[in-house]
Formats: sequence, C-alpha cells, structure tokens
Amino acid sequence: MSLPIHHLVAPRPQDLQPLAGDLALRRGRVHEFCGPSRVRLAAGVMARSDGPVVWIRPAWGTERLNAAGLQPLANPARLTLVEAPRDEGLLWAMEEALRSGAAPLVVAELAAPPGLTPIRRLHLAAAAGGEAAGRDGAHAPLGLILLPGEGGAPGVESRWHLAPAPSPALLWSDEARWTLTRLRARLAPPAAWRLARRDGDEVLETLSSAS
Repeated sequence: MSLPIHHLVAPRPQDLQPLAGDLALRRGRVHEFCGPSRVRLAAGVMARSDGPVVWIRPAWGTERLNAAGLQPLANPARLTLVEAPRDEGLLWAMEEALRSGAAPLVVAELAAPPGLTPIRRLHLAAAAGGEAAGRDGAHAPLGLILLPGEGGAPGVESRWHLAPAPSPALLWSDEARWTLTRLRARLAPPAAWRLARRDGDEVLETLSSAS
C-alpha cells in the first residue's frame, strides 16, 4: 500500500496546528508524543485547538485523565472519552474517529508502539477525514498517539518527547519547566527547547540540536 507524498508539498497555514511557540504540527497526519509529560503536551495542543476532542485510552489502565487538572489549560467539556478493552480496539477507534473528520483532534494512549501498517492506516484515515471535514469548511483532523519512554512508532509524521526540567530557583518557584525534544520529523532535524509556563503564559526557548 502506498501513501501520497504529502510532505513534499509546503503546508498551508490552515493545515498546521500550533504546538508551542512557533512550532506546529501538520494536520491530516499522525504524530507521536512520548516521555513522562506526554499527556501534558497533548493537553497543550488541545488548548490551542478548537472543537471537539476524541481521547481514546485503554480500559485496563490505572491512571485516569483528570478533568480538574485539565481545566487550567482547556475546557474538559470538549472531551469525548473512549475506552477500549484491547490494543487493537484502541487503534480501531482512532482510525474511525480520524476517518469521520468530526473531531479536529484525536488522541490515543497506547502501551507500546504499533507497527508500520497500523500507522499507515491511521494516516490514510486522517487524510480521508480531512476530505470529509473540508466539505464542511472544517480543519483536517490531527492524530496524536501517546507512548511511554522514547516511543518509537514507525512511519509517524513527527515524534516529540516532553519531560519535566528542574527549576532554576533554589527554593520554591511558581514556574513550571519542561524539556521539549523533537526526536524525528520529515522535514526538520532533531532539536530541543526549554518550555516554561509563567503566569499562565508559555515561553519557548531553543536549547540545542538533539543528538
């Protein structure tokens, strides 16, 4: 099965979803978030998007998405939570949600990286959802898969890692800090940034090229 070579065409502004600072994700494709703060990164994307959000998670998981914790970033009323009893159910639900084009953002929490064929199916579903949404004047859907550790799903459009960073203050500080790393992208090299939240605003500072 072959895929259209979307990445060779420069995206239009409406095809991009803001991530942080001037960083953006291409809509109509599937991206990967990994690392200990991956849910926080996905919540940040939700805060910068509009419309309903489908969030898919394993039914056997012990952790739950906390609506009160999400409230400072984004309205939890936008969420439609879906639970699946098996790994294949998570991917099926994500594929169907992307294909419908009804939600601009579809997030799936996975326990392990899926293979290349499921990722290709998700890309195709996102492209089909973009066509469906376009007929209604809406944005193409953005797919996010959340993976523990360093992730590693083959074929994703990009892979981003977010982890807490130490505070520069010796004592208590009200500034939250993370290290955001772009591990993989089709048209951009690996790189790292310091992401800080100060007085309700986010500040992004370039650190260095990631190895």
